[in-house]
Amino acid sequence: MRIFVTAMALGLATSAFAQGLPHAQIQTLEYKTIDAASVTNDGKPMVVSFWATWCKPCISELNALNDYYEDLQKTTGVKVVAVSIDDARTSAKVGPFVAGQEWEYTVLLDPNSVLRRAMGVNNVPHTFLLNGKGEIVYQANKYVPGEEKHLMEAIRAAAAGSSETAPAGTSNH
Repeated sequence: MRIFVTAMALGLATSAFAQGLPHAQIQTLEYKTIDAASVTNDGKPMVVSFWATWCKPCISELNALNDYYEDLQKTTGVKVVAVSIDDARTSAKVGPFVAGQEWEYTVLLDPNSVLRRAMGVNNVPHTFLLNGKGEIVYQANKYVPGEEKHLMEAIRAAAAGSSETAPAGTSNH
């Protein structure tokens, strides 16, 4: 019975995001409020990485991903969206921090944790891969050096339309 309830909960959570990001008010680096559901990638894979300026594994993961990003964009069309969970006290540091990192990603702010809660993110880093249909096909809620290679494989598989990507709620590692 417990397994059934867990499977049902996972199924409901997965279906809630089956068409992309949920409706949640977030901000651009210019503090313009937008609906997270409007963030899409025209039928191509999209990585959504929750992070914070104080989270060293988050920064390591985004820096590692940045090493592959230009080539991945050309070959898969992937878009990376880095969602900062820094709160009102530290969110003003995000823009200058990102400029110093020279990330080419779209960076958004979730200072009230609205999107974070809507997607069930408890800790950072937490990275999701959505396929071209907006379905979560991979996620990981930790990072150690080298794990970005699993994400790269999942991105390539999602871009190719492969069913080899991990189901939502799991990771390939």
